[in-house]
Order: sequence, then C-alpha cells, then structure tokens
Amino acid sequence: MLPEITALRLQKKNQQRVNVYLDGKYAFGLQASVAASLKVGQRLSPEEVDQLQRRDAAEVAYDRALNYLSYRPRSRAEIEAYLKRRGVPPITIQTVMDRLVGAGLLDDKAFAQYWVENREHFRPRGVRSLRFELRQKGVPDAVIDKAITNIDETESAYRAGRERARRLRRLDYQEFRRRLGGFLQRRGFGYDVVKVIVDRLWRELQTSAEEEAF
Repeated sequence: MLPEITALRLQKKNQQRVNVYLDGKYAFGLQASVAASLKVGQRLSPEEVDQLQRRDAAEVAYDRALNYLSYRPRSRAEIEAYLKRRGVPPITIQTVMDRLVGAGLLDDKAFAQYWVENREHFRPRGVRSLRFELRQKGVPDAVIDKAITNIDETESAYRAGRERARRLRRLDYQEFRRRLGGFLQRRGFGYDVVKVIVDRLWRELQTSAEEEAF
C-alpha cells in the first residue's frame, strides 16, 4: 500500500516551508506553494513524491533568483552563474530562466540599458569600459552595441572629470593634465576625448579663478 500523508506542518523557523509526514514519520519538506495541493489522508506514489521534490527544487531556485534580482537588475548570464554556484541542476536552471523571462524579470536588452543609464548618471564611463563591463556580465555584443549607441563620450567625459578637476585646481598645468588625464583614461575614455576635456576643464578653472580675483 502507498504511504499516507498523516500530517502537514509549517516549519517553525521558516513559515514558507511545510514538513510532510508519511505514515507518522517525517518524510520531506516542501515550499508552501508546492504543498498547497496536498492533504492529510492522501496517498503518494514514489513517482508523485519525486515530482513534488523536483517542483520544490525549482521553487526554491526561483525564490533564490528573485532574491538575487532584488538588489539590482541582472543579466541572464549572471542568474545562470549564480544558480550554478549553488548547485542547481541545469534542467532546473532552465525552468527558472524560462519562468523569469515569462514574468518579464529577465531581459538582457533592458539590463544593458539600465547599466548604461546608471553609469551615465552616477559614474560616467567611456564606451570601451561600458562594453567591457557588459561583456563581463555575459551580455551579447549586439545588445551592447544598441545600448551604447547614443552615448556622447565627450559629454560623459566632461561630467566624469568635472568634480575631479576641482580637486586638482591648485596644481600646475602639467600635473593637472597628468592626473586628470589618467583618471579619465581609467574610466575608459580614449586619448582624443581625454585631451579635449582636460584642456576644457583647465580653461574653465582658470576663468573661474580670474573672476574670483576681481
């Protein structure tokens, strides 16, 4: 005779999980959403138990992915790598990925756009750096190309260097150029853009100093 469910009890430390008892003994735990279809007195075949446990594993992995996404948007590759690190089997990862995509929570195009806009607003970077960062996160080149297509590197470099230039305003031109130029190059801006912006910011500082002197 197939084992009978004799009790379904919420776990004390995690109210989102239910302990399933078969024939009076603890058998396994399930996410509450998976256990919702069960009832005391129901009998379970080995195949049904296996199916429940596979559904539970997928639900746990999905919840982990949602938690990982709660900090900031993620690329598909980031989610896959995160789940792999936690030992989630490939077939379960695919189930989770499909579910996230279906819910509109996983979209590399939206992620790339978010990443670029966030950088532009808080810490402007050159196209070279943005491309490198997005590649590191597994975003396809075609998606990256579209996300960075409208970036004005000269304007980005100006915004990136403006505050740093103020800190360097007491230096002579050669040291100012060396330090600010190095800063902008580390942000991924090319030599031609860096030269233009360094000279522009130097002139602005000199003009400002002259106005304050009168």
